[in-house]
Amino acid sequence: MKRTIYLILVLILVISAFLLGRRFTVREVKQVSSSSVSQPQVNAPPEDSEEEISPSSSGTVEITQERQQLIGLRVAQVEKSKVTGDLRILGRVAFDERRVYIINSAAAGWVREISTITVGSAVKKGEKLAAFYSPEFLSSQQAYFYALNALDRFTTGEEVMEEGGEMGEGEEEEKKSPNPDQIKLTQANIRQYGDTLRNLGMGEKQIEEIGRTRKFTDQIEMASPTSGIIISRNIYLGQRFEKATEFFKIADLSRVWILADVFENEAQYLKPGLKAKVTLSQMKKTYTATVSNVPPFFDAQTRTLKVRLEADNPGQIMRPDMFVDIELPVRMPPAITVPSEAIIFSGKKKTVFVDLGNGFFEPRQIETGWRMGNKIEVIKGLKPGDRIVISGNFLIDSESKLGGAGLGSSRTAGPESSDR
Repeated sequence: MKRTIYLILVLILVISAFLLGRRFTVREVKQVSSSSVSQPQVNAPPEDSEEEISPSSSGTVEITQERQQLIGLRVAQVEKSKVTGDLRILGRVAFDERRVYIINSAAAGWVREISTITVGSAVKKGEKLAAFYSPEFLSSQQAYFYALNALDRFTTGEEVMEEGGEMGEGEEEEKKSPNPDQIKLTQANIRQYGDTLRNLGMGEKQIEEIGRTRKFTDQIEMASPTSGIIISRNIYLGQRFEKATEFFKIADLSRVWILADVFENEAQYLKPGLKAKVTLSQMKKTYTATVSNVPPFFDAQTRTLKVRLEADNPGQIMRPDMFVDIELPVRMPPAITVPSEAIIFSGKKKTVFVDLGNGFFEPRQIETGWRMGNKIEVIKGLKPGDRIVISGNFLIDSESKLGGAGLGSSRTAGPESSDR
């Protein structure tokens, strides 16, 4: 009996506790629901503030004035203006193809002497390079001497007639002056036979020497036709050569070419006749070059245009295959430009941060065009008068991506930042 009464009392207590706990739970839920509904009405920012500031999902962030000073944040106004600067490109020195001389043989023969010059050696005009023997020179020298002797006879005859004084009637006929046409013909023969010797390979000095001494020579000297450097040498002592054998190739470096690779969008600034500054940095030498009027040709492998500049080379200091720095003055048309450090490059995206005022900054994607030094053209995304961040934008970008975790004093724009 007592056991039954005890069980009944325990059951009553359990049911009472269950009902009482359920009542408290329902009351707590109602209070929480009421609190969550009323909270935005009390702390929500004004409607006009939401229209001016982008929501947090857009990446807009708020940076306090103290924090801006701490991170060195700087803002500048976007303007549309003309940009004047220097286009800096790398160039390579090359010899002028119009100033290359080839020394080859016009007749068969044998090499008897060679000077000590090699590829890269500097030579002067008229300097002896080698000596050879060729039987074809003997007949050419004989014809040259005959023409010189004939002219001497004509000249001597004229002098005798002038200095002879009075002559008899028969002597006057014997000492009759030669026909002027005959003298001109003899002089033409001298030039012709001299040219024959030159074309066969005899130098000017040696032609003058044999013309003065009237002595045959079988040692023909090969002389440099210009001052320059040897860029090719194909001659050996005792060599038996045939007609048209190439011995030397000499480049006159008093004027050189400078070849530069430029992108397609840069070639429009390299107009023929444009003056450029060329610097040989290692030697601290500066020259002035001119853009050639020869149109640049396109290299399909490098996707660049080959531009040629021409420059005087006093002292022949610039040598083929040397690298030089080229600076070209360029004036761009009016455009919206921003400093390169204001742009955050992320793959194909280019982003700047626009100052919305009151410490709020909005990320904005832009499209860019040409680049000139530190300036980059903005084709789309900005307009004159916009204020953008030009220093400290990487920290703002981190804050924008992390939603407030990047900077301790930064606050993501939205309801929570408005009630602080």
